[in-house]
Amino acid sequence: MPALPSSSAIDMRVRIGHLTLRNPVITASGTCGYGDEYAPFMDLSRLGAFTTKSITLHERKGNPPPRIVEAAGGMLNAIGLANVGLERFVAEKLPVLAGLGVPAIVNVAGHTIDEYRAVCERLDPQEAVAALELNVSCPNVENGLVFGTDARALSRLVSAVRQVVQRTVLIVKLSPNVTDITEPARAAIEAGADSLSMVNTFVGMAIDVEQRQPVLANTTGGLSGPAIKPLALHLVHRVYREVAGPAGIPIIGIGGIQNGPDAAEFLLAGATAVGIGTALFVDPTTPLKVIAGVKDYLHRHGIASVAQLVGRLRPRGDETPAG
Repeated sequence: MPALPSSSAIDMRVRIGHLTLRNPVITASGTCGYGDEYAPFMDLSRLGAFTTKSITLHERKGNPPPRIVEAAGGMLNAIGLANVGLERFVAEKLPVLAGLGVPAIVNVAGHTIDEYRAVCERLDPQEAVAALELNVSCPNVENGLVFGTDARALSRLVSAVRQVVQRTVLIVKLSPNVTDITEPARAAIEAGADSLSMVNTFVGMAIDVEQRQPVLANTTGGLSGPAIKPLALHLVHRVYREVAGPAGIPIIGIGGIQNGPDAAEFLLAGATAVGIGTALFVDPTTPLKVIAGVKDYLHRHGIASVAQLVGRLRPRGDETPAG
């Protein structure tokens, strides 16, 4: 296929449920607060979507410090879902999100089905909210993994939330800390999820050998960054191939993405969009570089639309020219 005349002719739009994004690049939850903290560093209207940090029914202080530490190829965090709580979020943060010029995905967390349902029911009618992402996979809070690691419990949760989510897109964020990730993926889809985001962080720890103590006050934390990219990529590919692809459910791929080629890997593996997280702490403008890098890849390969790249991984030995 001949190269396109210019990258400006490339269609970067993707669909997550009934939501159309201007491009496939999204911020990952927990990395840039509620939007106003990140806005001074980048024009957020150039993103496909912005994802808030987790919102819970009641305000949370989170875990005691230290709760972030660098690791080889990434970082460990044990923030513990610190947030302002639902009502302060609606009163103070939603007006900010409404003015950012980008679709807002609100990440929702809780300890019980009733808590998730109450938060989602309150947020679904809010015009500033485009999608709700259920955080069922946080490894840094007590009972945070109950829903994400139990397919039956996850099915009950998603079914209950689906009853009150009518307007927004319902996304379920999967945990990688399971034996077979296709089981919760299938449960979430069958219970009514419009999309999956994957993956959340892997459980890990760091030790101060001089003090002979855990570095994090919480002992363990969630590992993110380039170190997890091969693992996340494999899980996205498997869920796309075995569950989400056949069901026509889009995946938001997350895990160590730093540039255009990284994002292209996730798209080829089956992700419709990609989430940028840890890289934002190194360079807040990373999403813009990822967008440009994906465009350049499509231009060089003569591909007119980013949607045409999704799931187009070719088996080893396929001699058909790439294009």
